[in-house]
Amino acid sequence: MGLLRKEPVEIEESITKRKLLEELDMTKNALDTAYANFEAVVDPDLIDCYTYEIYSVQKRYKFLLEQAKQLDLQTFF
Repeated sequence: MGLLRKEPVEIEESITKRKLLEELDMTKNALDTAYANFEAVVDPDLIDCYTYEIYSVQKRYKFLLEQAKQLDLQTFF
């Protein structure tokens, strides 16, 4: 019976890892976009906007990387 319990947990962990990798990829793309937008604007209000966006996305990226580390997930990010 112990074998039956481990299999769903392993599948669930695999799904969690895949979702985490997808979130990391989307967050990295969002960070790249925010940097590109920051470099393209000259209006002071937009500069502030993208500065805050970059800071926010960096925080999310750091959080996701810590989650990946807890799951012993090897990534190339």
